[in-house]
Amino acid sequence: DPCPQRMLWQKSRQENDEPRHFDLNSSGYAGKVGCAPALCSSRYSLAILSCYGFFVAYALRVNLSVAMVDMLNSSSSNNVNSSVCLRHNNPPRPRHNHTASVYDWDSETQGWILGSFFYGYIITQIPGGYMARKYGAKWLLGFGILGTVIFTLLTPVAADLGAGYLIAVRVLEGIGEGVTFPAMHAMWASWAPPMERSRLLTISYAGAQLGTVVALPLSGQICFYLDWTYVFYIFGAVGILWFILWSLLVSNSPTSHRRISEVERTYITASLKNELSPTTDHIPWTSILTSVPLWAIVVAHFSYNWTFYTLLTLLPTYMNDILGFSIKQNGMLSALPYLGCWLLSMGGGQLADYLRETCLFSTVAVRKAFSIIGMMGPAVFLVAAGYTDCNYTLAVIFLTISSSLGGFSASGFNINHLDIAPSYAGILLGITNSFATIPGMVGPVIARSLTKSNTIVEWRTVFFISAGINLFGAAFYTLFGKGTVQPWAVQSLHIQ
Repeated sequence: DPCPQRMLWQKSRQENDEPRHFDLNSSGYAGKVGCAPALCSSRYSLAILSCYGFFVAYALRVNLSVAMVDMLNSSSSNNVNSSVCLRHNNPPRPRHNHTASVYDWDSETQGWILGSFFYGYIITQIPGGYMARKYGAKWLLGFGILGTVIFTLLTPVAADLGAGYLIAVRVLEGIGEGVTFPAMHAMWASWAPPMERSRLLTISYAGAQLGTVVALPLSGQICFYLDWTYVFYIFGAVGILWFILWSLLVSNSPTSHRRISEVERTYITASLKNELSPTTDHIPWTSILTSVPLWAIVVAHFSYNWTFYTLLTLLPTYMNDILGFSIKQNGMLSALPYLGCWLLSMGGGQLADYLRETCLFSTVAVRKAFSIIGMMGPAVFLVAAGYTDCNYTLAVIFLTISSSLGGFSASGFNINHLDIAPSYAGILLGITNSFATIPGMVGPVIARSLTKSNTIVEWRTVFFISAGINLFGAAFYTLFGKGTVQPWAVQSLHIQ
């Protein structure tokens, strides 16, 4: 067998791990599936192109966080150009970048603008998972991001018309982007061999961190040398290029792909044979909604996202209002936490599959261990960051470590949907991401309402709330998470 270690792993699962809920063949494992090389393969090409897609999605999501600092009228009484800590030297800006409009938005209005994206984002989570399973994920994901691109290009016009119009445009962006994760999960259900899930999905979803890493500092540079409107025009153009490549190069499944090798097609379909439901018509909604392992993912996802979205939307504001960094420094320093998150999510994916395949750790043990590190670690360092006062270096280090450790969760609860119900992974992710979007909707609003005076003590409260929610989510997932396919997810196999 070209993959003896993988066959040993599968056989050991049947003998030693939590019992599978479907019948294997008489040899004790799901057939001898040959290996298909990763280099130049269609599945890894999909991972890279989807990584680019999530890069675009998150770049379009976070660029407003930096642009917002430059969109505000600093001479207004609502937006005094000062900081708690001694402000860093702000280099003189080129004269030609003062042409863009500025606005007199108070902190509450800013919170609503930054959180409005998620009010649209939550609407299309579950429908996105259902439509991806029913009609295919390729065009759903493609047009979803394209819609976000179009409304991003309209952002400067909407801002000039008023805060209400900008909020409406951000809601529409969220509606388009809401289908992305459920659609991608549904696509990976047909593309990712079980023993390569951590690697493939972390490559794919690492685009989210990479988009944040690039968009935050680049947005700061664009605001400094040009003006804030170009932030939306430049990233919008990058998104249009992605849509063209996605339309030409991607297929919904290995069976419909025109350029995939027969070896790889056979390898993928055979490895998934006993995990996928053969029908797309029946969806066991009652079993899904009463599944305790699913609710464990819901709680973990909600808890993690509370911290993630709070920092994602408000870290540039914290860097400006508390630590006193200039717009040019702000984006680069705000990106450091997400650079670390990207690196650890990529490394964590490799390590997770190594532990499962080579060291024969059970799937559930790996998912729980990575979730604990990825949720408890950030909580500890986030609280610590609140006590650094005006020690700029220590504050940036603690915030960077906090978000970096969160990268481990990418191989934890974040992909557990594919372990417990690969056939319905898109729908499951739509459900969990619906709950996990709520922190993005209310987190920035609550945080800004708690920090009206912009004091270190107020921000410390915001960090404590985020850390406490993270710890609860990690504990709940550790108690109730599972790593095997659930009976209802393959029920139709027994009917045949």
